[in-house]
Order: sequence, then structure tokens, then C-alpha cells
Amino acid sequence: MLTKRLKALAEDGLLEKRLYSKRPPREEYVLTDAGRDFLPVLMMIGAWAHRHCGGDLARYIDVESGAEIEPIGVDAITGARLGTRAIRLSSDQEHESRNL
Repeated sequence: MLTKRLKALAEDGLLEKRLYSKRPPREEYVLTDAGRDFLPVLMMIGAWAHRHCGGDLARYIDVESGAEIEPIGVDAITGARLGTRAIRLSSDQEHESRNL
């Protein structure tokens, strides 16, 4: 089961296999650039599940400080937390927009 999932993630470009030992030959899965870009999304989904689904879910811990991490989405241009301002979805191709 795990092997199938890892293979699928590699086929989708989120992981890649790397040889880390020639004798005996051993490989590890590491994140690709696309996988590193997707990691914050996964962390935010996990944080949402922790807040709204309860249970004993894993938490994110900063290795350097030991503090728990609370992932949030922030607009890189304005610095505003996502979900705190009205937004409009715009399509460059269609030149249409709609408010969300």
C-alpha cells in the first residue's frame, strides 16, 4: 500500500527517488520542488483537520525552537491573512471576475 502511494506521488512529480547507498543499494524518497511548494498546503489542511475534526492528530513542531507551528495562509503582497478580506476570482483568459 505504502509503495503504491509513494510511486504515485513520484509519478505526479511531488517526490523523487534518490540513491543514498550503493552497497547495499538503498533509495529514499525526497520532495521535489513541486512537493516543497505543496507542503504548506498540506500543513494548512492538517491544521484545519486538527481544529475541526478533533481527535489525536499529529502536530507540527519547529525543530529549532521546539514550539508548535500554527500554519496559516498569508497574501505575500499585502501580508493579510487569507480569509480576512473579500476577494475576487479573476480569469486572465476570459477577462471575467466574480467576488467570493
